[in-house]
Amino acid sequence: MANKKTLGGLIRLLRQKNGWTLRQMGEKVGIPLSTLAKVEQDKLSLTYDKLQQFSSRLGLTMTEFLAQAETPPAEATPAVVTARRSLATGGNSVQISTPNYDYEYLCADLRDKRMVPIIGRIRARDIAEFGEPLRHTGEEFVFVLEGTIEVHMQFYTPVTLSAGHGIYLDSTMGHAYVAKNCESALVLAVCSSEDPNLTGELMNLAETQRFPSPDVPAPIARSNPVARKHSRVLNSRRK
Repeated sequence: MANKKTLGGLIRLLRQKNGWTLRQMGEKVGIPLSTLAKVEQDKLSLTYDKLQQFSSRLGLTMTEFLAQAETPPAEATPAVVTARRSLATGGNSVQISTPNYDYEYLCADLRDKRMVPIIGRIRARDIAEFGEPLRHTGEEFVFVLEGTIEVHMQFYTPVTLSAGHGIYLDSTMGHAYVAKNCESALVLAVCSSEDPNLTGELMNLAETQRFPSPDVPAPIARSNPVARKHSRVLNSRRK
């Protein structure tokens, strides 16, 4: 096997780092596979012009390419176990009611969640009266527990889902859920995002639905100790 400090060894190291086959690398740098294979095995060398072509087509300077010989391989970072847990039990949720939905944000004792589970009661029955479609960071999955819903999305025709069916969608796209042929529908929604403040964004969005004017105070709809805590956090962010 080629020594990593030889030209062949550096090329092999770069190729392996990127997970390329010899053919893939050859196509990227414009050098025939057979020639590249011999260079990797230190049976052939490249002219200075060919070496410049090689590095520039990979977006590297000659110095950056040659510096690989001095760079030790990165050590694998051990996975961090946070051991976080939370039970979806009575009192461990925040509830907010709006004209369109009743939200119950589960596992409210955990802060900075990147996945927010929500039980939602969909009361809206007419998309024309729904108002502005919802948009927020991340993605979401909605699963129908009771009733039937109609899902309206910015770039798709509406779809109808009954109990036992669900949908996964991009939450930055305008979207809205309405009850279809029933008084209301119950769903489980899971919203996810890399933003650790996702819960706050979702709750602020719900509060905006309740109180369109920013000057109107917005207390949490149904009081419990966790809800009052989140209410104080929300109100402090508005100041």
